[in-house]
Amino acid sequence: MIKGIHHISMKCGTKEELSKVKDFYLSVLGLKMIRDWPEGMMIDTGNGLIEIFTNADGEHRLGSIRHFALLCDDVDEITEAVRTAGYEVIVEPNDKVIPSDPVYPIRMAFCIGPLGEQIEFFCDENKDGSVRAY
Repeated sequence: MIKGIHHISMKCGTKEELSKVKDFYLSVLGLKMIRDWPEGMMIDTGNGLIEIFTNADGEHRLGSIRHFALLCDDVDEITEAVRTAGYEVIVEPNDKVIPSDPVYPIRMAFCIGPLGEQIEFFCDENKDGSVRAY
């Protein structure tokens, strides 16, 4: 039985990339390192892990997985922290209503992370925990 997504995995090719990854995910986004070993690390997102291997080289390419989304309380606040840290915001914070049944109102933004990964910041609740309504 599938219980959920355990982790997503990315690879660093240089010590500089590794340093940027650690700074971005730990300092800018405020996530926590839960495991570290000579060729990798695992970072806790709160309900899944980001696994970073440090034994890769070559060009980073965008594959069939277009992005991953991090659930957050305040899309605008985390987007500003990313921008202030010098990372590119490719979709500004905005509200969308996914035309599903029932409709699904969200707030979202996208940035490019230190390895070229696309990251969505995603919120479907108001700050008080209630479902976002329009």
